[in-house]
Amino acid sequence: MPQFGLIGYPLKNNFSKDYFTNKFNELNLSEYSYRNFPISDIVLLKEILVFHTNIKGFNVTIPYKQDILRLLHEIDISALEIGAVNCVKVTRESANLDEYKLIGYNTDVHGFEVSLINFVKDISKLKRAIVLGNGGAAKAIKYVLKKNGVEIITVTRLATDDFIAYEDLSRDIIESSQLIVNCTPVGMFPHVKDLLPLPFDCINDSHYCYDLIYLPEEPSFLREAKMRGASIKNGLEMLHLQAEKSWEIWSHS
Repeated sequence: MPQFGLIGYPLKNNFSKDYFTNKFNELNLSEYSYRNFPISDIVLLKEILVFHTNIKGFNVTIPYKQDILRLLHEIDISALEIGAVNCVKVTRESANLDEYKLIGYNTDVHGFEVSLINFVKDISKLKRAIVLGNGGAAKAIKYVLKKNGVEIITVTRLATDDFIAYEDLSRDIIESSQLIVNCTPVGMFPHVKDLLPLPFDCINDSHYCYDLIYLPEEPSFLREAKMRGASIKNGLEMLHLQAEKSWEIWSHS
């Protein structure tokens, strides 16, 4: 029975499990299954793969999109450049349960790029973008933006040589940036009242605001941006697109 799954911690939602369970039902693949594997340490992945010998692939979420890299045998070129993986294909070439090959991909790239095009229609109109956060998801988002010639300003809690802090976001920076993307979990269910420390009064109807959060449907960042006239979009379509890309990878030899 082919098995697939999701690794991460603590795995607070069941989107992937529900999505693929429904997909398998629609495709009449009753022998296929998808389950969550909440692991407190990435090294526990080996135990899962040895015990669940029918695993053909798995998705990777917070906090392991970067930690997974050191356990992979092969990495797709774009995932390597990004430095984050969210989809792994598992192959076994012998009966030895300890022998398997892990090939890493980043399907967030496909999901975000298609979703962004659907949102703004013409990426060439985006000259500069503000990316909030610098985790594994943010790296994929920045890869897409750089690929399309968009200048990027990364904002994190603490300023570094490469990133600015939230308190450094000036009116000039925000008004000269057409796109703002939230790649942090701030505002995600159940902490829906949490709000990023942004100068929201600088956001207006010339902005496109994108939040990778999809639960709630209108996270606090998007709610505040919408009140100022900005165009908004959450991460649900991106999630669907990256899931479909994962299935494409797993189902093709």
